[in-house]
Amino acid sequence: MANEKITQIVANALEKIKASSIADELVELKNTFLGKKSELSSMTSLIGTLPNEEKKSFGAAIHEAKEKISVEIEKKLAIFREKELNEKLAKESIDISLPGKDAHVGARNPFHVIIDEITDIFLGMGFEVAKGPEIESDLYNFELLNLPKDHPARDMQDTFYIDANTLLRTHTSPVQARTMEAKKGEPVRIICPGKTYRRDDDDATHSHQFAQVEGLVIDKDINIGHLKATLELFAKKMFGEKREIRLRSSFFPFTEPSVEVDITCANCGGKGCNICKGTGYIEILGGGMVHPNVLKMNGYDPDKYSGFAFGIGIERVAMLRYGIDDIRKFYTNDVRFIHQFGKKN
Repeated sequence: MANEKITQIVANALEKIKASSIADELVELKNTFLGKKSELSSMTSLIGTLPNEEKKSFGAAIHEAKEKISVEIEKKLAIFREKELNEKLAKESIDISLPGKDAHVGARNPFHVIIDEITDIFLGMGFEVAKGPEIESDLYNFELLNLPKDHPARDMQDTFYIDANTLLRTHTSPVQARTMEAKKGEPVRIICPGKTYRRDDDDATHSHQFAQVEGLVIDKDINIGHLKATLELFAKKMFGEKREIRLRSSFFPFTEPSVEVDITCANCGGKGCNICKGTGYIEILGGGMVHPNVLKMNGYDPDKYSGFAFGIGIERVAMLRYGIDDIRKFYTNDVRFIHQFGKKN
C-alpha cells in the first residue's frame, strides 16, 4: 500500500514538472515534493513501524522516488536556463555590418609640449628638475633674491598677496633660493619649471598667469661664457641649428651683469622684417651672473663660488615656435585651437 502511494506521488510530480512553463514553478514543485514537509519526507517516519524485512526496501523506494523527481526538475531547469541565455544573447547581439565609431583622438596643448621639450634639452645638459610651492613667502620670492622691501624693482613684479608676507610667486626664482639653502654651499645645476603670477593686463601678449623655466648653475670658476654657451645650445636645439643668439645688457636685481637674450628671427633669418621690427632678432629670455649678494644670503662664499641664472617664458617660446598671436589662447580650453597641433606633436 505504501509503495503504491510512493508511485502515485512520483507520477503526480512528473506530470506537474512536465506541465511547468517557468523556472519559478519548478522551484515551488521542488519544495512541494522534496522539502522537509513534503509527503515523501513525512513517509520516512513509517519505516520504524514496518517489519525488519520491509524497512530496507521501503527506505530505498523513498530515496529512489526523490532522486527521480530531482533529476526531472534539473532537466527542465536546464531547458529554461538555455532558453533564457539564448534570448539574452539575441538581445545583446552586435551587428558587425554597421560602421564603427571613430575614437576621438585629442592633441596636447603646445604649452605642455614646450615645457617637456625644454626640460628634455636641459636634462641632456646635466641639469636636474627642482620644484617649489606656488604660494610663497616674501622672504623667498624677493628678499633672498636681492629685492629688499621697498626696492623699486618690485613694482615690475606686482602680484597677488594673501597677506602682508604671503603671495603668489612672481617667478620660479624662489625655487632657486630654496635649492641653494638646501644644498648648503654645494654646487647646483637645476631648472625650475612652473606657473607664476603677476597683476597684469590681459591682452594678446600678457596674462596674470604664465609659466617659466628658470635655470641656475653655481660652482667654482663659472663665468658668462658658460651662460652664453648653454643658451646658445638651447636655442639651436629648440629653434633649429641655424638660429644664432645675441646678448644685450640689461638689469635684474638678482644678477650682475644681466643680459637680455635674443635669437635670430625665423621669418627673415636675421635680415630684418616686420615681425622682428627690422632688427633681425627677437627677444626670448633674460639671464646673467648670480649677484654676489644672492650667493651670500643663500649660504655661498662669492669669493669661491660664482654662477649664472636665466628665465624662459614658456608661452613666449610656444608663440615663437608655432606662430601663435595671442597668449590667452593657451588657457581658453578651445579644442579647435588644440587640434591644430595634433599632427605636429
